[in-house]
Amino acid sequence: MNETDETFMRRAIALSAQAAATPGAQPFGAVVVKDGQVVGEGFNQAIGKLDPTSHGETEAMRDACNRLGTLDLSGCTVFTSCEPCALCVAAMQIAKVDAVVYAAAMADSARVLGGVGPDRRVRVDATALRLETSAPIGTHRMKARRALVAEAVGVLEGWAARP
Repeated sequence: MNETDETFMRRAIALSAQAAATPGAQPFGAVVVKDGQVVGEGFNQAIGKLDPTSHGETEAMRDACNRLGTLDLSGCTVFTSCEPCALCVAAMQIAKVDAVVYAAAMADSARVLGGVGPDRRVRVDATALRLETSAPIGTHRMKARRALVAEAVGVLEGWAARP
């Protein structure tokens, strides 16, 4: 790791420490870097916001998208205090993030936080989540079915046909 990467990783870890001291937050922080500059930062606020997508990485990407005025984070690297879950990896791929650098592995997080009570943590098995999200919908523990297909496809076709 070079000196610049270390600086960005230290900022992500500092955000995780800030989150650890913030009611309704969980100890995961991240920064988005483009051209050697931090363009977004955030930490997990899922409990406080009642938002299961409020992870450190997603908050940092939201901040970066707002600051840069784009959904395209090509050329960006996400530095995060912990290995990203499937939701965050998918969000990074959708936003076209170039790279991710992380500190603690999922196994570290599971080992350290496995016994934390439900009043402070929504317990998710991130490894199982990765396996489940890579399988086709309908094969997960969550049931899935289709309904009103023609109507939904009609809306998509109408939108796609607009100039």
